[in-house]
This record gives sequence, C-alpha cells and structure tokens, in this order.
Amino acid sequence: MISAQRTNLIEQIGSHRLSAIIRTRDEPLARDAMKAAVAGGCRLVEFTLTTPNALGLIEEFARDENLLVGAGTVLTVGQVRDAAAAGAKFLVSPVCDPAVIAATAALDVVSVPGTFTATEMVTADLCGADLLKLFPAPADVAGYVMSILGPLPDLRIFPTAGVTPENFAQVLAAGAFGVGFTRTLFEPADLESRNFAAIERRAAGMIEQL
Repeated sequence: MISAQRTNLIEQIGSHRLSAIIRTRDEPLARDAMKAAVAGGCRLVEFTLTTPNALGLIEEFARDENLLVGAGTVLTVGQVRDAAAAGAKFLVSPVCDPAVIAATAALDVVSVPGTFTATEMVTADLCGADLLKLFPAPADVAGYVMSILGPLPDLRIFPTAGVTPENFAQVLAAGAFGVGFTRTLFEPADLESRNFAAIERRAAGMIEQL
C-alpha cells in the first residue's frame, strides 16, 4: 500500500513532468547551472551522487518549497538513507536493485529504478518501484514507450536518456509519465563556457511546450 505522502509526491512529479538532471565534477558549476534551469521554470531537479557534494546541493535546493529535489545514481541502501536525510524526495538509479527500492519505500520517498525491457519494468514494478527510469535510451524513445505501454498501460515510464528539446513532446504524447534531461538541457559547451543564460532559455522553451 502506497502512503498518502508517496502518492502526493508521485502526483507532483506527474504534474511537473520535466526533470532537470545535472551531472558534473564541479560543485559550483552544478549549483549555478541548476539555478539557471530553475530560473527557466524547472521545478523537478535532480543531482546525481557522482557530483561533488551532491548531498549538500540537494539539501540547499530542498529548502525551496517550490522545488521537488531528487538524487540520481543511487546504488546502495546507505545512499538511499543519506539522500533522503538531505531532503531528496525521489531517488533515481541506473539499475534495478530490490534492496534499494525497499529502502526507498521505507523512508516514504519515490523510487525510480533503471529498467529497459518489459520484463525488467514489470519486475521492478512488482518489487514496489513507483516510477520506471527508461535506461539506456532506445533509438526511438517515443515509439519504444508506446510499444511497452500497449500491453502494459499501467506502467509509469520516465525516460531520462535520449530525450531532447525536439522530441520530448512526442515522448510525453506516447504515454511517458515524465521525462528527464541531462546533456540536452545542460549542454557541455554551455557548461564549459558558463553560459547559464542559454540553459535558462532552453529550460523556458521546454516548459512553454507543456
């Protein structure tokens, strides 16, 4: 039985639909780039735990009541506990680990394990996953999501790779619960040049399409 809190979090994620995901080896850059995405209208934000001081960044951004903050690349039960303690409300992993899913549920936050095939998705769902990260990206993300949801319409699929400003509307129209952007929002050239205005404009342009 999913708690009222987790149900509410899932509904919030489903209402925002777009997640900004930052992965970098530079903590100040991660902070400033995410601030630009937020300025552009993003309300779902995710810091991968491979980012220096990711827990500190999660705690900092979680103070903003207008944001729903998540942790990415969560691979262990210890990381589940640390990320939740820092204020993360959804925990994303590139793989499906039943222990991580169970620990996430026990702390009443949303689990988003990595899956690819229909079998992997149903297995994760039976383990108690709330959403299903589609990873890695198939060649045709929208078509793939539509194919999976044909026989399995109740799955909440959340692609976080292969989604671009050009195709994300098609992915959502195909039935994805939401989509995540990494390099296609935080383009490497913009990060390198600290072109935060470009990131803000890109985020705003995507939000306008919702």
